[in-house]
Parts: sequence; C-alpha cells; structure tokens
Amino acid sequence: MPLDEQTRLTRNSFQASSLGRTVNPPIQRGSTVLLPDAASLYDDDQLTYGITGLASPTALQTALAELEGAEHLTLYPSGLAAITGALLAVLKAGDEILVVDSAYKPTRRFCDRVLARFGVTTTYYDPALTPDALMALCTPRTRLILLEAPGSLTFEMQDIPAIAAAANARGVLTLIDNTWGAGYYFKPLAHGVTLSIQALTKYVGGHSDCFMGSAATNDPAIGQQMADAMWDIGWSVSPDDAYTMLRGLRTLAIRLPRHQAAGLEVARWLQDHPAVSRVLHPALESDPGHALWKRDFTGACGLFGLVLKPASDGAVYAMLDNLDLFGLGFSWGGYESLAIPCDPQLKTRTLPVSLEGPLLRLHIGLEHPSDLIADLDQGLARLKG
Repeated sequence: MPLDEQTRLTRNSFQASSLGRTVNPPIQRGSTVLLPDAASLYDDDQLTYGITGLASPTALQTALAELEGAEHLTLYPSGLAAITGALLAVLKAGDEILVVDSAYKPTRRFCDRVLARFGVTTTYYDPALTPDALMALCTPRTRLILLEAPGSLTFEMQDIPAIAAAANARGVLTLIDNTWGAGYYFKPLAHGVTLSIQALTKYVGGHSDCFMGSAATNDPAIGQQMADAMWDIGWSVSPDDAYTMLRGLRTLAIRLPRHQAAGLEVARWLQDHPAVSRVLHPALESDPGHALWKRDFTGACGLFGLVLKPASDGAVYAMLDNLDLFGLGFSWGGYESLAIPCDPQLKTRTLPVSLEGPLLRLHIGLEHPSDLIADLDQGLARLKG
C-alpha cells in the first residue's frame, strides 16, 4: 500500500538498518523499546522500557560491577540518590539504623527529614567506637549500620571488616559510602560489607561535569530489592551521562595515583607549616587511622583535611579568597583543586567535635603539587599576618 509523504518522513528516519561496531557503546536516547512480538511485551526477562538502561548504562553497570567485585549493581542519578535509594530499598517502618556521626551531611538530612517521617529511627554513633561498642548499640529493631571511611570532613577510620563481620553475625546489614576509595583503593564487598555506595560524580566521572551514583551488592535478595525500588520509584540515568561516566572510568587507574601522590606531597608539606596544627589524612603515618588504612586500603585519593592554629573566621575566609589555584566549591574528585572551610558543617553533628582551630578540607587535583604548595604558602602567610 502506498504511504503518504507524512508517514514516509516519519518512518524512514525511524532507525538505522544496522549499527557499526565502535569501541564505545552507542548512546541510545530512547524511552520506547520495540519488542519482536506481542507476547514479549510482558516478558520480564526482556528489556521492555528505556528506564532500565540501554547500551551505555548497561555497559557502565557491567564495568562498575567488575570494579566493585559485585554481582548486582544499580545506577542512580546522583551519589546522594544512591545512598537514599539503597536505604529506601531495604528499610521499612519500625526499623532503626545506626549512622556514623561523621557521615556526609546530606545523608544525615535524609535520615532526619525523610526516614523519620516514615517511621525509621536514626541513631548517630561516634566513629571512634570499637566494633564491640558499636554492636552494643544494636537493638532488635536495628536493620542497618551506615559506615563511612574515612569520615566526611574529619577523616576518621573505622574497622570495617570487624564491624561487617559482627553485623553479619547479628543479621544486620552494612552500607558504606565508599566514594573516597572510589571502588579502586578499597573493596567493601570483599571485606564483608552488604552494600557499597559510590558518588560516581566524584572520581569515576573525574571532570566535575556529571552526576551519578551506584549501589553494589553480592546479596541476591538485596540486589532484587534495589532493582524493584528502581522500578517502583522511577529512577533512571541519562544515556549521555552514562557514556560520560564510562569515559571517566577508563582513566580512573591513571588519575587516582596522581591524586594520591600530589595529595600526600601537599599534606606532608602542610604538616610542617607553622600555621597548621595537624593534617587529617589516613595515609600519613602520624594519623590515628593510619594502621587501619594501611591494612585495608591499597591507596589514597586527593581529599583530606587540616586543622589550622586558632584564627578568626574573617582571617580564614580572607586566606581562602586569595588562593589562586584552589577553587572554592563543594564536591570533589575532578581534575581541579578545591578548598572549603568546614566549621559550619560540624554544627550539624550529634557529638561535639573538639578541634584546636578552624577546619579546612582540600581536594588536590591534577595540577603540579609545587604550584599548589606555593599557592597555599602565600595564602597561609596572609593568614598568619
């Protein structure tokens, strides 16, 4: 039957007859997936809708599962969504969770604002607790322990394998924010943790231009709960963003050692600076968490903290405002160096944080460390003055 021109224009551009084989997966922008026959429309074993991920998200899932040593991995539109999505997948009304007091601030906000509304109780615990002391906080309602190592802003280490083993023995789930280790320098699932979360926005993306998160597990029941929650709530990731993440993932093993080496060079220089009280970096031999880091991690990223000697807020802000190579911005893990003052965020913690002076957080990017040291030196000289 001859077709009208309008129909021909619509259908002739429908789809290429074949796709060339390229080294990268194609970016398929599609919501509708055409099935071969009517029976397939309701076949759960087939890809039936674009929200579950087409070529580039599927390739990213496969690569990240390999990185994490995971059987099941779910993608989310941001790192925070990976944390909140995993929590929503495994928690129910009446549950209790134990959350390390040094956790990422938006994680706390979700627990306090959202989980509380749905009848989930959050108890914050001191990151310095021993595994036995932490287990003593568990009640019959405790469903999950949320870990972060090193801790956000203050970089405390936890004995992750011991906590995971004790929690597993009690039937309590463990979830760790593993963004600092990037899935490369620390393998939580191999240490007994139930759920490993990453903000792919950080080191996997690597260029500060894309948001995404992942949650990985080897527990098939938990993996199914996350997959079901993805459908139930409607999370999805952009195929373009997944392509960008794949591009960053391919250079992760090249970039991270550069971040590590430069970060340690700057951190060791800061240790000897007269304006600095101490540096918070678990890869430094002087750090209280160094033994745990050395035992469990194979490397360090470029993020760490430092405590200045006493100085006014105005002096600290003036020092930061006059840095040339350090941007003043949140997030981290990209190619650029960043600095932020942290004292305002410490006020949200349940347990008081006692520091001898103002707390700063630095991310050491891919600039040459000698240039970053010179920039910090002129900034700290201004602070001292």
